Amino acid sequence: MINWSTTSKEAVQHGAKVLTYAGSGAGKTMLCATAPKPVIISAEAGLLSLNRRNLERVHGVGNPNVTYDIPVMQVTNIDQLTEAYMFFARDPNARHFTTICLDSLTEIGEVVLANAKKTVKDPRQAYGELIERVTWLVKAFRDLPGWHIYMSAKMEAMDTGAGVMKFGPSMPGSKLGQALPYLFDEVFRLAIVQDQQGNKYRAIQTNEDMQYTAKDRSGVLDSLERPDLTFIFNKLTGV
Repeated sequence: MINWSTTSKEAVQHGAKVLTYAGSGAGKTMLCATAPKPVIISAEAGLLSLNRRNLERVHGVGNPNVTYDIPVMQVTNIDQLTEAYMFFARDPNARHFTTICLDSLTEIGEVVLANAKKTVKDPRQAYGELIERVTWLVKAFRDLPGWHIYMSAKMEAMDTGAGVMKFGPSMPGSKLGQALPYLFDEVFRLAIVQDQQGNKYRAIQTNEDMQYTAKDRSGVLDSLERPDLTFIFNKLTGV
């Protein structure tokens, strides 16, 4: 039997799924604190930007839209990543959270690649395994129903031909970073921009230009949005 639904209902039930990349120090990790009821899956050694003092410096004390102490799943290999996925897919306790943050895909890709290199003799096989496993991982988390999914990545410049450089998400290897945006409907760049008066502020770029990769298939976001995931998720889901 076919189950009928509507696009607006599906958006609310499925949740927002976004990829955000940024240069070093722009605040892509700290953005997790602005998501509703977040949990972080992290392959990075430290999350210093998420310490309470820094969050209070940026967002103020007692901001109801900021989580000042976020639960973290530390992963160091592909088995732990799979275990984390199975927790959200099967364990009822996972429903305590609303947003799953993978920070960052670049670091997670490096973990997968390092493990793959230990099991094969030819490095080319390791990069093939990297593409296969990370693609599966991204799709698996992206398609989890009922959660918002936030994935971050580092930024790198890529040659688009004729010496033209364009910035996008960074991943180990030459192919995975270019393929990553095709797996998402929402791809953002977190940046520090400057207004006409010379004042600098953080903003999320949602539309592509000649220099940066970005897209918003929902059509509901402005070209620049404030760096607040709860605000953006609500716009995307029509809440």
